[in-house]
Amino acid sequence: MSNNIDFMHARQVFEEYLDHYDREDDKIRLKITHTYCVVDCSREIAVRMGLSEEDVELAMMIALLHDIGRFEQLRRYDSFEPATMDHAAEGVHILFEEGMIRRFMEDDRFDDLIRTAIARHSDFKLEGIDDERTLLHARLIRDSDKLDNCRVKLEDSIEVLLNKTAEEAGREPISDVVFQTACEGHSIYSPDRKTAMDYWVSYIAYIYDINFTETLQIIREKNYIPRIAARIPCTNEDTAKKMKRIEADVLRLLDF
Repeated sequence: MSNNIDFMHARQVFEEYLDHYDREDDKIRLKITHTYCVVDCSREIAVRMGLSEEDVELAMMIALLHDIGRFEQLRRYDSFEPATMDHAAEGVHILFEEGMIRRFMEDDRFDDLIRTAIARHSDFKLEGIDDERTLLHARLIRDSDKLDNCRVKLEDSIEVLLNKTAEEAGREPISDVVFQTACEGHSIYSPDRKTAMDYWVSYIAYIYDINFTETLQIIREKNYIPRIAARIPCTNEDTAKKMKRIEADVLRLLDF
């Protein structure tokens, strides 16, 4: 632990914050688990990158706080959909406008960096950050978030993730714009997702927004892409054909 960052204290404060929410709710439990897993992902990526002890701990702190706005979104709307709330902006509001950040850490030297990393972690594209250390951590939380989302897509209920069964999802088409975007090697723009399979493709196409080779190495080591693709039984013939193309393209990217 560095002199300026006490992660165990911050974790205790986070646990106290969670007591204001229904821990038995499936979506709440999913996000609690996700938060701690993103912390682990941040630590692993940062260590593999050879970052300083302080930067490893700073990455873990950002990971702990990155989705704090999700819990209010779920309480108010019972939804993860971006149209219901900008959860990143809500997190910034809770931490910096309401001042809760001081409960997590006394030192304010990292406030601007943490604020930017949390505010930008779910942006479609990461642009306009000039400070090198801030950009490093903004990229790192985005990678850590996407890395754990691979685990989420394998472990959590399809019904919770897609609001329908895997069989129902597999009968749906993949929209032309989503397929074309994936084939061009780009992440999927959220408003373009119309079907359950559009959402599933977007979870695989996250890989096109990964920043660090270390993150890609972990994705390859855990064989995440074939496992995610196989979780939905695509009985729609056109969907099955498109999924095979998308999976093959991503696996070529990972063959480095």
